[in-house]
Amino acid sequence: MNGCLIGFDFGMRRIGIASGNRISASAQPLPTLPARGGEPDWNRVDALLAEWNPQALVVGLPLTLDGGEQAITRGARAFARALEQRYALPVHLVDERHTSQEAARRFAGQRAAGKARRRDAANLDSLAAVVILETWLRENVSGER
Repeated sequence: MNGCLIGFDFGMRRIGIASGNRISASAQPLPTLPARGGEPDWNRVDALLAEWNPQALVVGLPLTLDGGEQAITRGARAFARALEQRYALPVHLVDERHTSQEAARRFAGQRAAGKARRRDAANLDSLAAVVILETWLRENVSGER
């Protein structure tokens, strides 16, 4: 299984998205998807999955620092269940604690290198999705090679 995967950083107003693959074990950001109360425009998700034809989906699980659940955690779990039911694809959950900090660090590095501007900060959610997907790939692909 060396195909494409799509990663999601769930949010109530925005859902960050990234594509990645098992061969390179890396990911790239895709445009952030707007959401209303955690509900995405499912037609846009349909189009995204039709375009990329992923083998699996990865959703970040926003736990508290001590590993507990919160309202957003339940929202992410509901989103993951909806993806699984709607698309009949494997959906993997990844502990996303600290992904926002890593995404912010990467964005700051891109800005310092002149590869991003302040207005590109709207893509931070998709950078977080990159970190989530790369975390899953790192933890689950190394043994497959």
